[in-house]
Amino acid sequence: MSMEPAFVIVTGMSGAGRSTAAKALEDLGWFVIDNLPPGLLFAMAEEAGRVKLAADKVAAVVDVRSLAFTTDLNAAIEELEARGVRVRVVFLEASDEELVRRFENVRRPHPLQGEGRLVDGITRERGILREVRANADLVIDTSSHNVHELRNKIVNFFGGDDRPGLRVNVVSFGFKYGLPVDADLVVDCRFLPNPHWVPELRPMSGLDAPVRDYVLGQPGAKEFLDAYEEVLRVVATGYAREGKSYATLAVGCTGGKHRSVAMAEQVAGRLRDRGMEVQVSHRDVGRE
Repeated sequence: MSMEPAFVIVTGMSGAGRSTAAKALEDLGWFVIDNLPPGLLFAMAEEAGRVKLAADKVAAVVDVRSLAFTTDLNAAIEELEARGVRVRVVFLEASDEELVRRFENVRRPHPLQGEGRLVDGITRERGILREVRANADLVIDTSSHNVHELRNKIVNFFGGDDRPGLRVNVVSFGFKYGLPVDADLVVDCRFLPNPHWVPELRPMSGLDAPVRDYVLGQPGAKEFLDAYEEVLRVVATGYAREGKSYATLAVGCTGGKHRSVAMAEQVAGRLRDRGMEVQVSHRDVGRE
């Protein structure tokens, strides 16, 4: 069964890339309206149906500037779903440090800072949006993305065909740089010997064949991949049953250069073999 049509709501932190995401959807042929008050979401969905817009090509960008944002948005989503409209929420976020940098670069105040500091507005907004983020179907952390990378991620999630199953993002990372905040599932590859301590492998990454072969040849590597593939089969079935269409799987090691990269590529390959639509990114390669 192909993915059901859905009315998509794009929301999240100010400065995290909502406008870029909206433009990417428009470039894919979606009908997108920006800064729509939550109370008008059903009217928009109803009008889209009247003018015969494809149900899976309609999106609204909703932000915190609307008064009583959280209550209004949650109520609007409940109304849409009660009337048979399948809703999917995409939440964009970024670290406080990155949001401060972006606002300072464009020399604009945060919409909620008032007479206070920029960080006060960010903190207030994050608190207001906490419940929205918790209930989102897809969370994208744009802290390390430029506009082109974010656009590509939106295209990868929403521009594919109608093949069944999850659309999955597999990301490798280094624990010493922090967990990916948009991860749905996190696994730890630090139980494998670290190629960093093999002099000839240290300059390479997990994308290089000698590192890949070293990692996959270690005791427990194949058993881990076999077991994790089975876990993901069960999880994917449950996600489909619950109507979740997107998932981010994070694979970590110490620095995000060797073990996690090699294992993330293997996980992605196995998921593709199961017919899933998968994209892979290596967050921390080149960071050392």
